[in-house]
Amino acid sequence: MSSITLKHIHKAFGKDVIIPDLNLVIEDGSFTVLVGPSGCGKSTTLRMIAGLEKPTSGEILIDDENVVDTDPGKRGIAMVFQNYALYPTMTVRDNIEFGLKNKKVPKEERQQLIKEVSDIVGLTPYLDRKPSALSGGQRQRVALARAMVKKPRVFLMDEPLSNLDAKLRQQMRIELIGLHRRLGTTFIYVTHDQVEAMSMGDNIVLMDKGVVMQRSTPKEMYHNPHNVYTAQFIGTPPMNIVDGMVPNVRIGFRPEKAFLVDPGDAALTITGNILTKEQLGAEMNYSIDTAYGRVMVKSEEDIDGSDCRLYVCEKNLFAFEENGERIDLSDAVLNQLKNLGKED
Repeated sequence: MSSITLKHIHKAFGKDVIIPDLNLVIEDGSFTVLVGPSGCGKSTTLRMIAGLEKPTSGEILIDDENVVDTDPGKRGIAMVFQNYALYPTMTVRDNIEFGLKNKKVPKEERQQLIKEVSDIVGLTPYLDRKPSALSGGQRQRVALARAMVKKPRVFLMDEPLSNLDAKLRQQMRIELIGLHRRLGTTFIYVTHDQVEAMSMGDNIVLMDKGVVMQRSTPKEMYHNPHNVYTAQFIGTPPMNIVDGMVPNVRIGFRPEKAFLVDPGDAALTITGNILTKEQLGAEMNYSIDTAYGRVMVKSEEDIDGSDCRLYVCEKNLFAFEENGERIDLSDAVLNQLKNLGKED
């Protein structure tokens, strides 16, 4: 196991700055997820840790050793890609064994390692098959097994589940969580999918344009977003951010924390007009037009007609500065919100 420290990492391709100044510590044995939209710098960060890209400036330390000038193969890292990168003419056994042969690992030791990892990832019945005879999930297990036999200090995973269907992705997420717990090795996982990030990582690093917008546990990131960017990236549907209720303050509330039936202790009450409603099993997603713009409400209530009232309790309200940074919900702001209901 290993910790990884990025110090003042700057990465540019010509005049295009991808990462301006990244400082990040990834704890030994953690499952850290780098998440964000395409172009946010997460995959570039992963590739620099792997040694596939070199930072323009800055240091990358693995257990306090600067590895910026160390070859990828000497960093004690294994990387799993989204396209599996298996040799189609080789069997599963040969694919797993290939790297061990290159390192001149003795045959008896190779066989023992293959047996161990095949048992862990459930590949023992398929060792003599070619990749073409495997499902997408089985191919991904081969890629994982090939990485595991190296006994790396760190596993790097670049959107490894993106080529799988939704049901298989969910299954593989569970398997990867179990694998991390069993191995206890440092995992760094890159994805653009917030569901993967929230369900798998014990640490989440949300990035935008090469800048860390927030780093925290999944629970903390959902319940305590530091800024509008985080509030709207995490959560489905995203948090409502409303302007115009209070001067110079943006008000936020999550769709699932808004009510269409009076809870009796609402701090914010506004009228609205239901534009659309989407049935999602036991819940409805409502798109509602209000005097302050369109908002989303996720509710188990099935409201007839178009006119409605929307209620949000004080504990579910967030306040942000105009620049997007989180601020405390002051008594003055709260009083102004309560007065909106009286005006309606």
